[in-house]
Amino acid sequence: MRSSHISYRTSNPALNINTFKRVSSSSPFTLDQKMTIKGTVDKTAVCLILLLIPAYYVFTTGMVGYAIPGAMIGFILAMVTIFKRKWAQYTVPAYSVAQGFFLGGISYYYNESYEGIVLQSISLTIFILFSLLFAYRSKIIRPDENFKLGLFAATGGIFLLYIVDFIMSIFGTGISFLDVNNSSNFSIGVSLFIVVIASLNLVIDFDFIEEGSEKGAPKFMEWYGAFGLLVTLIWLYLEILRMLAKMKNR
Repeated sequence: MRSSHISYRTSNPALNINTFKRVSSSSPFTLDQKMTIKGTVDKTAVCLILLLIPAYYVFTTGMVGYAIPGAMIGFILAMVTIFKRKWAQYTVPAYSVAQGFFLGGISYYYNESYEGIVLQSISLTIFILFSLLFAYRSKIIRPDENFKLGLFAATGGIFLLYIVDFIMSIFGTGISFLDVNNSSNFSIGVSLFIVVIASLNLVIDFDFIEEGSEKGAPKFMEWYGAFGLLVTLIWLYLEILRMLAKMKNR
């Protein structure tokens, strides 16, 4: 039976067109060896728990020195996971812990300047996650080919903007409207746009995971699917933090 999904295209760098390239319904995996939606959900929950434990520790103790090593180790583990997908069952839990240390430090700094902003950002992230999951399951949002192409282009443009901003920051400057201290209407509008794009990436990730399950991807891809969702959720949370900080500066 032909899949109802259009393609494997997604703007999430962890979930791209090559991820399930060699997997088909004729794969020699038995039923209990194949990727399932439930298995991916369970592993996503495990990853979030592994992330929250170190994040809570760093946030409550102020041990922000763990943030930079956590970010660096997390980046390395993310690259290993993307290029060695079969290792996902080992690298993704470790990535979750590393990102927990990073996010705990970032959250601590934001909360010191804007009290209560972390709880607001977490609440909004959770609300967006479940709202879009409901919209996807009820087919209110249908990720067709045009939707995917447009989102891919928008996400690529945003990350190109991040790269330019990073390079400019090395020379002591940066893109002004990305600065958290810039509370102009345009700057806040840009942040809102990025939050919307990050949110819509969740829909693509849901679709991608469902398609992997339908195609009979191997069991280790459940960890990889959880990794893709985690990447998007972390991006979304950080952008919500930035947007709320700009609003509080007004």
